[in-house]
Amino acid sequence: MLNIAKESVNKHVDVSKLESAKKIFHDRHHKHLNRFLIVFTVVLVIILFLPWTQNISGDGYVTTLTPDQRPQTIQSPIPGRIEKWYVREGEFVRKGDTILHISEVKNEYFDPQLVERTGQQIKAKEMSVTSYEEKVKALNTQIGALANERSLKLQQARNKLLQSKLKVQSDSIDLEAAKTNLTIAQRQFDRTSQLEQEGLKSLTDVEGKRLKLQETQAKRVSQENKLLASKNEVINAQVEITRTQAEYTDKISKAQSDKFTAQSNQFDAEAQVTKLENQFTNYSIRNDLYYIRAPQNGFINKAILGGVGETFKEGQALVGIMPANVQMAVETFVRPIDLPLIHTGEEVRIQFDGWPAIVFSGWPNVSYGTYGGVVVAVETFISDNGKYRILIAPDPNDHPWPDDVRAGSGAYTLALLEDVPIWFELWRQLNGFPPNYYQPENGIAKSEKKK
Repeated sequence: MLNIAKESVNKHVDVSKLESAKKIFHDRHHKHLNRFLIVFTVVLVIILFLPWTQNISGDGYVTTLTPDQRPQTIQSPIPGRIEKWYVREGEFVRKGDTILHISEVKNEYFDPQLVERTGQQIKAKEMSVTSYEEKVKALNTQIGALANERSLKLQQARNKLLQSKLKVQSDSIDLEAAKTNLTIAQRQFDRTSQLEQEGLKSLTDVEGKRLKLQETQAKRVSQENKLLASKNEVINAQVEITRTQAEYTDKISKAQSDKFTAQSNQFDAEAQVTKLENQFTNYSIRNDLYYIRAPQNGFINKAILGGVGETFKEGQALVGIMPANVQMAVETFVRPIDLPLIHTGEEVRIQFDGWPAIVFSGWPNVSYGTYGGVVVAVETFISDNGKYRILIAPDPNDHPWPDDVRAGSGAYTLALLEDVPIWFELWRQLNGFPPNYYQPENGIAKSEKKK
């Protein structure tokens, strides 16, 4: 029966006489089979020439259109300990609502009156700055007074020097007069002595002239002493000028040194005031950080840290929140070979997990349960999974997406490309070729305008 042997059974046995052969081998069944094959071939040929929409499929998940609308965690910028919760999981909160209260864990911030005490330190330092300012003003006044006094003292010393010089000049004239008187007295004495020898003058006249000569000599010596004393006064006046200038220079220098010291202390106090004001601001802001508030309207997803008294580090996630009034989008991934075919503004069909759908990838018009989307962003760097990330927003010209779609649920996407015959698509799939490369109509229009 299997015709395995070289000797065929049907050559020796006539199967046409058998009842089963009579029921099977007759012309009527051959006609039906031939008709079926012909109809099937015609239908297959017709199907091969039907239009087929090329597409790029991808698996993704639901997300939000903008980063600020995506699920996020709330962290504390400072370390602390949980003291009290004000919300429950799943509860709606508005921007600024208090979520939980924390307390301090660092010993340098334990003082409950830290801000007030820092404010008092600022006031004390500000008064110190004022005191130094007044001291600088007083020293400036003192320096001015010393400068004026030095000017007057120097003027007085210069006047005294001038007087001494004039006195030297007067004494010099008097000395010359005394010398002249001495010469005259000497001549008169000599003449009287000669006349006395000749008998013309008496001895009394000679003695009178000698006495006058001696007086004149005494006056000359006295006048020389006065001249020397006057010259000595000139020297003393010059020394006094130098001494006065040195004395007041020392006093003014000392006052200026005190002034610069006061200014240095003033600047140091001002720097400390600035530092304390910075600390005061930091402490005030830190006190406000003890209350963790909602950054925007949303729903509390999950308390990452629970209980009361649990400690945490700065930057550690405390609670998760899902923003309200978000714009849904789908994040999907395509192969690098298909990336040149994806452009911003292209239409995409989306199937959401949990929503029944009948999808015909090549005939999107007859698909059921899919929703329209538009490509709004194409990633320019490959993701960790070896594919490129595509962001899809709802198509405003299609029916809206389901209201109950949640961020994070799965989605299956079909990016619609050119319409080609089915035989071409089968040939492409068998050969492993990518879909036809094409540019969007906007790009073609732009290139034609440029030409």
